Amino acid sequence: MGYPDRPGWLRYIQRTSHSDGVLYGSPTAEHVGKATIIEIIAYNRRTFETARHNLVINIMSTEEYPLPYQAEFYIKNMNVEEMLASEVLGDFLGAVKNVWQPERLNAVNITSALDRGGRVPLPINNLKEGVYVMVGADVQFSSCLREVENPHNQLRCSQEMEPVISCDKKFRAQFDIDWCKINLVDINKMIMIHSNRPDPGTGVLPDIGGYNPPPESLKSRDFFADFLITLAVPSAVAMVLFSVLGYSMCCRREGVDKRNMQTPDIQLVHHSSIQKSTKELRSMSKNREISWPLSTLPVFSQSGEVVPPIHPDNYETTSMPLMQTQTNLQNQIQIPQQQPSGKWHS
Repeated sequence: MGYPDRPGWLRYIQRTSHSDGVLYGSPTAEHVGKATIIEIIAYNRRTFETARHNLVINIMSTEEYPLPYQAEFYIKNMNVEEMLASEVLGDFLGAVKNVWQPERLNAVNITSALDRGGRVPLPINNLKEGVYVMVGADVQFSSCLREVENPHNQLRCSQEMEPVISCDKKFRAQFDIDWCKINLVDINKMIMIHSNRPDPGTGVLPDIGGYNPPPESLKSRDFFADFLITLAVPSAVAMVLFSVLGYSMCCRREGVDKRNMQTPDIQLVHHSSIQKSTKELRSMSKNREISWPLSTLPVFSQSGEVVPPIHPDNYETTSMPLMQTQTNLQNQIQIPQQQPSGKWHS
């Protein structure tokens, strides 16, 4: 209440619009004795009826319950709202108490893996985002928790393999713990470093008076100059370029006459003779008569008589050229023509 956002130590999560919203967090020693009022405003989605409620959080000191030994576990198969349930958190503290055996044990902090830079899991196989749970106790860490620090398990963690922990079976039934990410902290051995940090202030903006909007009597603006710059100038440049291009393509053409004047006479005569010969050859190729190929001539006549061979037996085929001219073929073979009597004559 009176601030633009929640306190820095307080987080809020709500999976869907129809699920319960959860406020969670762990205040530090500097927040002790300061009452935090959370103003909650809700509305009905059907009737749009609003409701307002103030949640008062009193932060008390824990100096009478010192917990110098703290261990942070990363649970892979839990979400933060599932871990915040009293029965689930009680089961986890009970499992930790069995392997640690402290006189006093309490949860110090619960943080979603997404707040630590984790990724949103794929929506398959009911995967969870994971949650970090820090617990504190008043006795030294047990030998089971110290097993993760031995060189063999450190080597397995560096190779992305699960370390061998003797007490893992006491958690495995309900909680899947990543033992490579466990963090053991002894507050008594920590070196306190004091730094000169600026005073963050109250977080409330100073009162500088009411909002002074601009007057309604604003001067009208002439957009004619903007029109000229935006439309007229590009159009003028385009017209100039069009004129230069049109002059270069239409007015600077040489033409056939000018080309012939600059060409030597011997070259023109040579070119003309080539064109004349080409036209003559094309006209001759269109008018020439083509004789029938030998493959189309009949072998037997319709009367059953055998057509005499083209070449007599005493003709020497060895002296016959491979390709004969059209004149020789016409002299050797005459195309048979059908007689009215229905017989063929060669």
